[in-house]
Amino acid sequence: METRLSDPEYLTTREVAALLRVKERKVYELAAAGEIPCRRLTGKLLFPRLAIESWLSGKSTETPRDRAWPPDVIAGSHDPLLDWAIRESGSQLATLFDGSLDGLERVGASQAIAAGMHVYEPENGGWNIAHVEERLADQPVVLIEWARRRQGLILSPGSANDVRTVGDLRGRRLVQRQAAAGAGILLHHLMETQAVPMDEVDLLPDLMRTETEAAAAVAVGRADAAPGLEAMARQFGLAFLPTIEERFDLLVDRRAWFEPPMQRLLAFCRSAEFAAKAEELGGYNLADHGRVRWNGP
Repeated sequence: METRLSDPEYLTTREVAALLRVKERKVYELAAAGEIPCRRLTGKLLFPRLAIESWLSGKSTETPRDRAWPPDVIAGSHDPLLDWAIRESGSQLATLFDGSLDGLERVGASQAIAAGMHVYEPENGGWNIAHVEERLADQPVVLIEWARRRQGLILSPGSANDVRTVGDLRGRRLVQRQAAAGAGILLHHLMETQAVPMDEVDLLPDLMRTETEAAAAVAVGRADAAPGLEAMARQFGLAFLPTIEERFDLLVDRRAWFEPPMQRLLAFCRSAEFAAKAEELGGYNLADHGRVRWNGP
C-alpha cells in the first residue's frame, strides 16, 4: 500500500472495514481485543494509517502484551464505594466511569489499568467472566470481586407505592443509562423477561452516566424511576425496589497490580474504615471482596 501526501493520518472504522473487506462490527471486535492498531480520540476509534499499513504487511510485531503502559486510570462502571476508596486511599488514581463495556474496551486497549464491571450474563446466570473471556482471553488481566451489591429501581416519592415490579414501569419516566452500562443491560433483560417493550416507558432523552447522576435525576423530579443501587437510593433519601444481588468486579491489568497506585488502593481496602463505609452506604456484601474470579494467561 503506497501512502500519498493527501492521505489522512488516521482511518475511520468504516474505512478500515472497507480496506479489510469485513463489516464494521468485526473492526470493533478486533479493536476491543487489541488485535489491530487503534487509538481512541474524542470518543471515537481511529486507526493510524502507517500502523495499519505495517500491520497488514506483517511487518509489525506489536502484540497486546507489547503495548505502552496504560495510564493510572480506573474506568468502567461507577461504584460509590470504589469512587470513595480511590480518593480516601491517596492512590492518585484517576477515574473515567462510562459503563462496564466501555471499561472492558479501555483495559483491552491499554487506556486504563483497571475497570469496574457488573455485566449480567443470563445464559449462565453469572457476571462479567464470559465477556472478559471473549474479549481479553489472551491478555494478562485478572478479574477480582469487589463486592456484592443490591441492584434495583430507585423510585420517586410519587412512584414508591405504585411500582412493585419492573412491569409497573409502563408509562412512567425512566432514567436512561448509556449502552455500555451494566445497570442498563440488566434492566433491559428484566424488562424483556416481563414483556415490557421499551416504547411503553418514557425514557429521558439524555443519558445518565453514573450511579449518582441516575439517582439525582429521580431526586429532583425529572424521572419516576432509575436503575441503580440501594446505596444511592439511601444517599438521596429515595425509595428502593430490589431486583437482584449483583457481583461488581474489578478487571485489572496484571502489570499494574503490584505498582504503588493499585497497592495503595488495595491496602486501604483492608482497613476498618473501608468496611465501615460499606456498612454506612448500605446494600454491600464484602464477604468475598478480593476473590479472584478469572485470571488471564
